[in-house]
Amino acid sequence: MKSKTSNKQDNAASVITIGTFDGVHVGHQKIIERLVKTGKDKQLKSVVLTFFPHPRMVLQPDFKIQLLHTIEERQSVLKQFGLDELVIKEFTKDFANLSARDYVKSILIDKLNAKHIIIGYDHRFGKNRTANIEDLKAFGEEFDFTVEEISAQDIKDVAVSSTKIRHSLLDGDIETANSYLGYPYFLTGAVIKGKGIGKTINFPTANIDIEREFKLIPKNGVYVVKSVIDGETVFGMMNIGTNPTFNEKKQSIEVHFFDMDKNLYDNMLKIEILKRLRDEVKFESVKHLTVQLYLDKKNSLAFIQKHYE
Repeated sequence: MKSKTSNKQDNAASVITIGTFDGVHVGHQKIIERLVKTGKDKQLKSVVLTFFPHPRMVLQPDFKIQLLHTIEERQSVLKQFGLDELVIKEFTKDFANLSARDYVKSILIDKLNAKHIIIGYDHRFGKNRTANIEDLKAFGEEFDFTVEEISAQDIKDVAVSSTKIRHSLLDGDIETANSYLGYPYFLTGAVIKGKGIGKTINFPTANIDIEREFKLIPKNGVYVVKSVIDGETVFGMMNIGTNPTFNEKKQSIEVHFFDMDKNLYDNMLKIEILKRLRDEVKFESVKHLTVQLYLDKKNSLAFIQKHYE
């Protein structure tokens, strides 16, 4: 079990919420804000317990899952909400086979010293997910912790938000996805060497390598993006696609940053996606593509001026 540094002593009594929290969207944030407030009110350490790999990756390895966040991205977002501690439990088949009682005793009590648990009314846990919130309340009487239910409406909001975010990203509707997230959807990856085609038409690009296959990549197209490089906020435009004008086949993610001339190879970049400009198109010639890129840049700068300056 990994844990992030705590603001309170490690064995301090805690208030806990438990979940995957993929995306850490506005529905999740509502629960986390409630957790943090409860911690302050009850003088308990506020703890989010989450799991990685995703249970489906372990229990259904043939299921092709698409997640909004890598575990590193989930950590970076969660730590912004004032938690005392984020605990990442490695999800394994052995862990999945723990009885409900062993899970409560070994993880919630012995490791986390739980005194109050905020959890969804439909929460299931233990081997084959046979235990429910009523069982958790019974364990609370045995092990001296209380259980607070997250309402059916709040749970529905979380589920609806996650589904809408995924569908929106796959449809290229970045504005809707970002409204449900409460912040721009982002990709994280290393800058790798490409074929250098962009440089020949005055639009050099940073080729972003997304290492995690399960990370959800938005619909192919051209987007306005933002990043922080060497402490400086920079804007640009990103193409997700196969560069059909050059008869490429493999999907790539390439970012052209405006007014920047730095060697970015091997840098890890976080690319925030702000707006979708258009579909990826196969142009008749490189000249036609270049004309379109200048128009994309003009439209990008107009958007940035309106919303970020």
